[in-house]
Amino acid sequence: MFVVVWLICLLPTIDWRPFWRSLKRPASYLPLALVALALLGLFWADDTWEVRLQGLAPVAKLAVIPLLLYHFERSHRAHWVFIAFLASCTILMGLSWIVYFAPSWRISGNEAGVPVRNSIDQTQAFALCVCALAPLLLALFEKRRTLLAFGSAALLTGFVANLAFIALARTAFLYLPFLAAVFAVRYLSRQAALKFLVIVVGVVALTAFTSPYLRARLLQTVVELKQNDQSDIATSTGQRLLYWSKSAEFIATSPILGHGTGSTKELFDRLAEGKSGPWADKIRNPHNQTLYVAIQWGLFGCIILFSMWGAHLFLFRGRGLIEWIGLSVVAQNFLSSLVNSHLFDFHAGWLYVLGVGVAGAIVSRESTSAAIRPWTMNSRPSAAPAAQ
Repeated sequence: MFVVVWLICLLPTIDWRPFWRSLKRPASYLPLALVALALLGLFWADDTWEVRLQGLAPVAKLAVIPLLLYHFERSHRAHWVFIAFLASCTILMGLSWIVYFAPSWRISGNEAGVPVRNSIDQTQAFALCVCALAPLLLALFEKRRTLLAFGSAALLTGFVANLAFIALARTAFLYLPFLAAVFAVRYLSRQAALKFLVIVVGVVALTAFTSPYLRARLLQTVVELKQNDQSDIATSTGQRLLYWSKSAEFIATSPILGHGTGSTKELFDRLAEGKSGPWADKIRNPHNQTLYVAIQWGLFGCIILFSMWGAHLFLFRGRGLIEWIGLSVVAQNFLSSLVNSHLFDFHAGWLYVLGVGVAGAIVSRESTSAAIRPWTMNSRPSAAPAAQ
């Protein structure tokens, strides 16, 4: 609802010539290309129009990325989006600790330590806060801003402890080690990076030893794989393996253009026919972003999807804090999408849209300013003789 209100406020302020020029950037036109392909895919899907439009809805949010890139490139308030996000996550983290010890205060859901929504969404948000606070903490200590540094360290510790002892989605095991390694290479010397990674491994080992919750999360996947091999018990891991194998069969029947927008519902409904228990669950999401796209739009869809991820990663190739935040958002979405469809999910998908849109706009504005400044400085001396 708030995005709709924002769009209503934004549209009258658009200067259309610069806006059309901004759409020529890969970071802007590739999300639109995926939305356009989803619109075209409505016409070769076999299901009802209601189902087709339901399949379009998760993709449509990507059309907001070019608008965010355009708007916040002109605005000097983009940083406040990230400050507000950190503040809201800090409040949520405090509530998480409260409802863990006082479950009756939980607002919704039935997971311990999760006041709203679910552990997957909460983990996504808290992990991004950890990634953003780490380089900020280094910078504050280097500038000798002790009070802010200790405050950031306290927040960082709170988020890490919450992930380790309260609520952690297993997808974090995919992207947190990768981001820790990239952080070490990006911000530390070789010797410091090795020490940092050794400390991280030691902390994780110690935490796993002292936290039964984290230890259980680490072992759960192994247990589920064994159950899947030895019995017909439906587990999260076992269901994913089934969905992935069947997805490959669906893709093989239409590999170039796919089955059309919204087609995953009909295909997986057929798979659930005659089954009982969790195996009879009717889904539209194969829990893998690439498979989700390939089933509906085939090879063309996958080319656009990976090109978009690549363009957004390239946008954040610099070494600043905002570039690191943007890189963390893209890497988190890409890696977690190996076992989920987070780009099309509501919470994780909007985290990607807002993170890439706002961070990308700040980076583009700063790079444009840096490109203009040398030209302006060089042009002044040539004007001096003429004035004389």
